[in-house]
Amino acid sequence: MKEFIQTLKNIWSLKELRDKILFTLSIILVYRFASYISLPAINLAEVGDLLEHYKNQGGNKQGAGLLGLLSSFTGGAFSHASVMALGIMPYISASIIVQLMGMAIPYLQKLQKDGESGRNTLNQITRWLTIGVCLVQAPSYLTSITQLFLPYAQFQSAYYVEPNSIMFWLPSIVILVAGSVFAMWLGEKITDKGIGNGISILIMVGILSRLPEAFVQEMAVQNGKGGMGSIMILIEVIFWMLVVLLAVVLSVAVRKIPIQYVSRAQARGGVNRNLMQGARQWIPLKVNAAGVMPIIFAQALMFVPGLLTKFDESNTFLAGFKNVFSWQYNVLFALLIIIFSFFYTAITIPVNQMADDLKRNGGLVPKVRPGKETADYLDDILSKITLPGAIFLSIFAVLPAIVHGSFVQTDAFALFFGGTSLLIMVGVILDTVQQINTYLLNHHYDGLMQSKLSRTTGY
Repeated sequence: MKEFIQTLKNIWSLKELRDKILFTLSIILVYRFASYISLPAINLAEVGDLLEHYKNQGGNKQGAGLLGLLSSFTGGAFSHASVMALGIMPYISASIIVQLMGMAIPYLQKLQKDGESGRNTLNQITRWLTIGVCLVQAPSYLTSITQLFLPYAQFQSAYYVEPNSIMFWLPSIVILVAGSVFAMWLGEKITDKGIGNGISILIMVGILSRLPEAFVQEMAVQNGKGGMGSIMILIEVIFWMLVVLLAVVLSVAVRKIPIQYVSRAQARGGVNRNLMQGARQWIPLKVNAAGVMPIIFAQALMFVPGLLTKFDESNTFLAGFKNVFSWQYNVLFALLIIIFSFFYTAITIPVNQMADDLKRNGGLVPKVRPGKETADYLDDILSKITLPGAIFLSIFAVLPAIVHGSFVQTDAFALFFGGTSLLIMVGVILDTVQQINTYLLNHHYDGLMQSKLSRTTGY
């Protein structure tokens, strides 16, 4: 504890780092404040919580659970008809689209290799594409409010302007697009002048903002009639901490491939031919190289099966795909995550380029010939470690459905036991700690995570 307190003192003593942290906190405060500003055409006092209205007016827990999952990424702004309802997710969607298009469009491939100027151009393309995504998502969001969650016939007092008029749609769409662009700008400011990873930090803050409310709801249910009391709450907290620990292990686990660099004297056939005297390094191949992207891709597709219920609303099997806690939803969800894990790893880890770079720089894998054999060797290792990584990732994704109803009673708290929310929180916190450690180590201070795990994983 003394070392931790001393580390905090070291952080505060560095003016540059202190200013970056304070700037980041101020941007987060602005972002959270904006998430509570409602659309001008909607009476927030009448709206309350859209999810509660939906359930009270005949909606079901299946739809509420799905909407709760969407709302968690915006810190509740999605379900409160906020000007920041779309949040930062359109920017994430645009980034994914640009990344995938980079595999097929030569112009984007060229930009990816042009260094800083190429990255600036790609960022500009991503920004414009974000506006395009917002122009698609904003009308869909307004349609869901006016037709599904707050029908005008039942909630006329919730609207200042009739939702069928152009005076409702045009200003609301412009404000929602502006709110998402503003969130993107805040994230970039954190990246430029704060502690980095601005977009990810905003997503993490939105997720964490829902945790206290979810925990309080779980405590109320467990301590109420039919609950199991404080002992069960303690068990839930311990189990949640264990899940977080396993998520950290999954995020930082790597398979180290030894690399031997041959010196120029050895390459010329000089007197010293002992390869062991060359520089020894490693290629760290992450067990979960795809991160949370397979879960995001899978969640994007999981809305499709739910739409099939419109063709046969009496089919109970299809109806299960609208419930994020049903076995139908989670079996298909887990399969899609495993498939996308292999797909995303294959397109983001260029083993052929890695093998060519090694050969060009005089590096080799012991007992493996440079060139194609090295590429095949790296691809084989990557395939073997991706399978357990994908399986563990799918388990984390469906863990909320496993714990829900068994000992976790509320939907909101169950979502924090795995899935995208937990992995994003863990990943962003680890990256942020690494950024702070870099500043501390550059000033000859011990970092926040001076442990065997951090030394062996690079975090």
